[in-house]
Amino acid sequence: MNTSWAQLLNDIGACTSCRLCEKRTQPVPGEGRPDAALMFIGEGPGRDEDLQGRPFVGASGQLLDRMIHAIGMDRTDVYIANVVKCRPPLNRNPEPDEAAACLPFLRRQFVLVRPKVIVLLGKVACRYVLNDERPISLLRGSWVQKKNVWFMPTYHPSALLRDPSKKREAWEDFKAVRQKLKELSGDE
Repeated sequence: MNTSWAQLLNDIGACTSCRLCEKRTQPVPGEGRPDAALMFIGEGPGRDEDLQGRPFVGASGQLLDRMIHAIGMDRTDVYIANVVKCRPPLNRNPEPDEAAACLPFLRRQFVLVRPKVIVLLGKVACRYVLNDERPISLLRGSWVQKKNVWFMPTYHPSALLRDPSKKREAWEDFKAVRQKLKELSGDE
């Protein structure tokens, strides 16, 4: 796979592979450290993200930023992306054909970033990245290893905003991520 960041961004910007491109303000490819050890994947951009062209910048993004800080990191230390790169109407979940159209872009991001740990934010990310349909309440908190990468499913920040009682479980997941990163870097 011949990929560079410039080519990937160009390809995402020019994409018309699904109907999501028709009403987008702009695509939201992802952002962060290009060689980050830790990557976050959500489902898709919302209204604020569509307007700014950046992932997780609304209320969910502010919570995610605080969670990243709580494990001793900054947003600039990680890479943040979504399954789909254009906003689904009314912030609905991406349809299977929409996700299928964008997954090659996400795979190219994996190849470029080469993360050691990926946090999957919510059921939609787990469905399309791990091909697992189980509820996030059953998936969260359990490590999955694929192709030498560790995946940690957890609640999407928007779910935590709707139901703050889940924040304790999400915090346990983030502490496990912090510990796994320490183990993998030999800093334990």
